[in-house]
Amino acid sequence: MKKIMFNDKYGLTQAVLSVRKTQTRRIITCPKSFRGEWVAGFHVYKRQSDGAMLEWPSLYDADESTIEGGYVLPKYKIGEIVAIAQSYKKAGISSLPEEDDEFGCYDFPAEQTNGWSNKMFVRAYLMPHQIRITNVRIEKLQDISDEDCIKEGIEFSHKAQRFYVSNDNGTRIWLGDTPREAFASLIDQVSGKDTWESNPYVFAYEFELVK
Repeated sequence: MKKIMFNDKYGLTQAVLSVRKTQTRRIITCPKSFRGEWVAGFHVYKRQSDGAMLEWPSLYDADESTIEGGYVLPKYKIGEIVAIAQSYKKAGISSLPEEDDEFGCYDFPAEQTNGWSNKMFVRAYLMPHQIRITNVRIEKLQDISDEDCIKEGIEFSHKAQRFYVSNDNGTRIWLGDTPREAFASLIDQVSGKDTWESNPYVFAYEFELVK
């Protein structure tokens, strides 16, 4: 089983667990080389009639010639069950199965144990919560609709008439006056300054909480 990480600084893991976040966008990147060939970038081919994607992004070389067999594939597939990464501490896991206990003992304190406070190192099958991928599509980041902006986990305050996300301490982080403005602010904070402006291609994943 694979795992997926959501940003905790902006409360996105909790948004998934609360079923407020049912989509995530991940920037498409390509490898530096493929089967010994240097990769310069990727092409996205669309059908002229309706703009539908014909295939996954195709890698190309320095002459912009398509590299045979070279594609950028999504990390997660439709129907796949994926574990939501949380630190063992956050997930309430106080001991590890013997085969995963690198220190030869069952019990924490595991400040010495990979995964106790850093979810990058946890084992997927030990995670208590999972999602199922229900759809994957390719789009430019700025193609997102207002409805999908909300599905990315942002909330609206009727009192303030603004959109926000809440961090793990419950503090509201104000993002903008419209869904689009709010999502643009959020993606810049999560993925880096000017991400929205650069308008990269992304894999847009839709999912449902299953556990």
